[in-house]
Amino acid sequence: MLDDIQGITFDLWQTLIMDNRELGRSRAQRRIEETINSLDAVGYDFSYEHVQEAYRSCYRVCREAHKAEKDYSFDHQVAIFIDSIAENLSHDLNKTTIEEINYWYGEAFFAFPPALDPESENILKSLTGKGYKIGLISNTGMTPGRLFRRYLKNHNILDFFQVLTFSDEVLLCKPSTEIFHMTLKELSCSAHASIHVGDHILNDVYGANKAGLKTVLLGDAEGQEKIKEPDFHINRLSDLDKLLL
Repeated sequence: MLDDIQGITFDLWQTLIMDNRELGRSRAQRRIEETINSLDAVGYDFSYEHVQEAYRSCYRVCREAHKAEKDYSFDHQVAIFIDSIAENLSHDLNKTTIEEINYWYGEAFFAFPPALDPESENILKSLTGKGYKIGLISNTGMTPGRLFRRYLKNHNILDFFQVLTFSDEVLLCKPSTEIFHMTLKELSCSAHASIHVGDHILNDVYGANKAGLKTVLLGDAEGQEKIKEPDFHINRLSDLDKLLL
């Protein structure tokens, strides 16, 4: 069905790794609690509710950037969070305290990690064996790309990817056309000979189609506005093998 394809790019969240709200809440709680501990150690006394609201404020700031198809670096995001606790707090804190907050903001991901989809390794191995060039394009959220690399390595799938594009590193996020094009350029693949696989209608289907790629929607996109129909639809990752005979 797709005999002219050379390159395949994948989304990460809810495509190759499966997260849930409970894990997300636990990571948020860990970030807030460890921030309070770090600030308390240098003489600051902020309530959980106050730091929680700063965390939510940071999320809102990042969400507005995402609406413009932009993203912040991880360090910048953490600075936004710290300055949402108190004005210019990131300038007043010593380097060690900032590094502690930064550390736990990221490492909360490993304290409550999402599960790797059980079919991820097999499908990546199969596609690589067939000669496809494989890339990853991820909107990173509150976890930096460097930690996703560690996660992928820990699960023995990092080496399947020839290119990994993380929004916090390129300061762009899906559905940006540019984030798809820069990934394909590194893969040495043209858009018309590439497909993108993901679960999100706006970020993955609309974004990739706008960039000229064919699209494969994974799952039923429950609760999402159907602003764009995918070129193909699959219910599980292993179904890709049927499309790419």
